[in-house]
Amino acid sequence: MSVNTSPRLISVQLVGLDEDLGATSSDVIRVLADRVAATGRAADGAVLAEDAIKREASVGTGVPGGIAIPHARSASVSEPTLAMSRLARTVSFGAPDGDADIVFMIAVPEGADKDHLTVLSTLARALIRDDFTAALRAASTPQEIVDLVDREVSGEVAEAGVGKASSASSPTTATTATGATDATDGAGATAHRKVIVGVTACPTGIAHTYMAADALVAAAQRAGAEMHVETQGSSQVEPLDPALIARADAVVFAVDVDVRDRGRFAGKPLVSGPVKRGVDEPDKMIAEALRAADDPNAARVQGGAAAPETTTKNEHFGQALKRWLLTGVSYMIPFVAGGGLLIALGFLLSGYGIALAHGDSGQNNAVYTLTNYTLLNLPPEGLAYYLGAAAFQIGGISLGFLVAALAGYIAYAMADRPGIAPGFVAGSVAVFMNAGFLGGLIGGLIAGAAAYWIGRIPTWRWLRGLMPVVIIPLFASIIASGLMLLVLGGPIAWLMTQLTEFLNSLSGASAILLGIILGLMMAFDLGGPVNKVAYAFAVAGLGAGSASNVVPFEIMAAVMAAGMVPPLALALASTVLYRKGFTKPERENGKAAWLLGASFISEGAIPFAAADPLRVIPASMVGAAVTGAISMAAGVTSRAPHGGIFVFFAIGDVAMFIVAILAGTVVSALVLVGLKKWVRKAPAADAVVSETAGDRVAVAV
Repeated sequence: MSVNTSPRLISVQLVGLDEDLGATSSDVIRVLADRVAATGRAADGAVLAEDAIKREASVGTGVPGGIAIPHARSASVSEPTLAMSRLARTVSFGAPDGDADIVFMIAVPEGADKDHLTVLSTLARALIRDDFTAALRAASTPQEIVDLVDREVSGEVAEAGVGKASSASSPTTATTATGATDATDGAGATAHRKVIVGVTACPTGIAHTYMAADALVAAAQRAGAEMHVETQGSSQVEPLDPALIARADAVVFAVDVDVRDRGRFAGKPLVSGPVKRGVDEPDKMIAEALRAADDPNAARVQGGAAAPETTTKNEHFGQALKRWLLTGVSYMIPFVAGGGLLIALGFLLSGYGIALAHGDSGQNNAVYTLTNYTLLNLPPEGLAYYLGAAAFQIGGISLGFLVAALAGYIAYAMADRPGIAPGFVAGSVAVFMNAGFLGGLIGGLIAGAAAYWIGRIPTWRWLRGLMPVVIIPLFASIIASGLMLLVLGGPIAWLMTQLTEFLNSLSGASAILLGIILGLMMAFDLGGPVNKVAYAFAVAGLGAGSASNVVPFEIMAAVMAAGMVPPLALALASTVLYRKGFTKPERENGKAAWLLGASFISEGAIPFAAADPLRVIPASMVGAAVTGAISMAAGVTSRAPHGGIFVFFAIGDVAMFIVAILAGTVVSALVLVGLKKWVRKAPAADAVVSETAGDRVAVAV
């Protein structure tokens, strides 16, 4: 591919030399995003900036050598674009060796074609080469920068040094340079040279994926090892040769996302870490891999599709436990959301009576209708009633997976794919024992621990292929489900019964207090761990709700109403009550927040919280607590786990539901306006706090 890409990717209008763009990475990103929008390549610079800042919050994009490559996929971008600044005042982008003075912002549309992604990844790889970065620093005009970029991505700049791309026209080849001239195809390596294979991958698959690959190859070359890397980026992925994997002495995963087809590497000594470590510390990763190759007790790849590989060496047990539980909740929520909305649709079409028992048949009306009637033989109530019965039944079946999915994916987070089956079985046993949500949680932890422990047992090479698909699932299921069925299920079921009775007894002040607590949790981190705990608590109870036990429905209503308040309050404050207290981008975000809040998407408040957390989050919590209290006091119910005002048909006492939301929205908005008027921050501190809070809030999403 050799096209004149510079008019499409970069122009002199997108380049700035020796300029001061602010003190923080967010300041620089916003200026570059506006620069992209000014050329017509993005519909809204503020949206692009927020997308890039969120990406920056997950992991800094600074790389050694004073370079930063903030990047994002954004629906606001119309065509792949580069914006560049050579900074007069350096800014930290999280690189280990200091601040950056050269910043390339890569803006990519959601559906960018592979050719453009290949070109962008070629540029990213060039930025770790001293000759290219020296030329960027020596350029005297924006046109020189454009010409340098054009020549590089067109393959006209000679590549020098180690860690270079295979070729400008094919930078996405799965196996990068081997680090040795006699082993370019994975064959013929000398006997004494260690062979390392690896995978690099980042969420966007544009920059860090390829930079990490090149850096690791260069480090392996320096260490006298043979290195092959599979770059699982946005462009076409060429898998490593199975024969090459078979003779590898160790595996390096530098990834922030799932490793595709991870089972290929089963049994190999493993060194893993985030993709940025592959860029920042490639020599250390290679040294660790070489040591692991000679260590019979080294961690090994267990096989199967894995959760994102992260470095857990310094992770405390509490942090690991939180990660395991949140993984389970995240995978559980789609079952609940889909199932709950289908049940709500069933109520809309058939009425609440569809859930009641049909005479003495032992079936509810939905099952009775579906058993005795068809589309060709409709019930007397008509087609809508029949379709409502189908929706209600499908939703109920979906909700039935709640506990099993929770347990299965907790175990998955702990032990990768071999933990899924034991976790699902343990969760199903918890349902059988009436141990409910708590039983699924405990069963998932036991299944994951058992699968992880069994996978660590040294075994013969010929047996390793059976471990993840037969041995681990079999024995982990026996251990986890046996404990649940014979020992733990009964006590947990008793505890769940006591909890249910306690919730059913709540009334008056105690119910209001519960509503306040749930509201505070929903607004605390806007989609983060605390928010998810409150939401998971609510949705877990939906399956236990009934005409005689409406407390779970009341809790769900309080949680949903409280979660709607933060974006609605910020929309009210920024677009109606105090426009001058917000920036233009914030006012634009405020317009969108009306719909996001009405839909129960709390994340609509994140752009505001990232910029001003010490005022936005407390104000949001106050209003959400008010809403939760009113909702619980009024006995509002919700049979749908999501949808906001748009599932009004599933809300009991929808008028009070709206009153509670309006009250909390007004309170939050007024508190925020007061804080903005009378509580000021020092400018320097403001920038630092904004950066830190932006990291925390964005990661929570």
